Amino acid sequence: MKLILTQEVAGLGAAGDVVEVKDGYGRNYLVPRGFAIRWTRGGEKTVESIKKARSARAVRDADHAAEVKQRLEGATFNVKVRAGDGGRLFGAVTAADIAAAITDGGAEVDKRTIVLGNPIKSLGAHTVTVRVLDDVEATVNLNVVPV
Repeated sequence: MKLILTQEVAGLGAAGDVVEVKDGYGRNYLVPRGFAIRWTRGGEKTVESIKKARSARAVRDADHAAEVKQRLEGATFNVKVRAGDGGRLFGAVTAADIAAAITDGGAEVDKRTIVLGNPIKSLGAHTVTVRVLDDVEATVNLNVVPV
């Protein structure tokens, strides 16, 4: 099955890429979740618009990526969450929560670039990885505090 990716999919490609996948993977996972659309001849215009939007959002080059990495690693961001007794959270800290905290701190980060190893379910200091560029990753310090 030939598809056009609308978002980055780990191990498959970036937004705007035309990929060939097995029928079941495309039909049951990628298309229903909005990660991809079916490829058509008229879809070439869609590919171009997706690539233009991606380039507008993306980091410009390696120098800019290094600057963003330095800015992210040089600061500690506070994530405010609801917590119960003993510092246990109601739920977990999500990538969207982290992206909002980083954006409030002055750096623009997309939630899809945040890599969470294990879910954050306690108050205190934590570290997460942010993929600034394909080969540039920043380690971000978070401080999870109660509201």
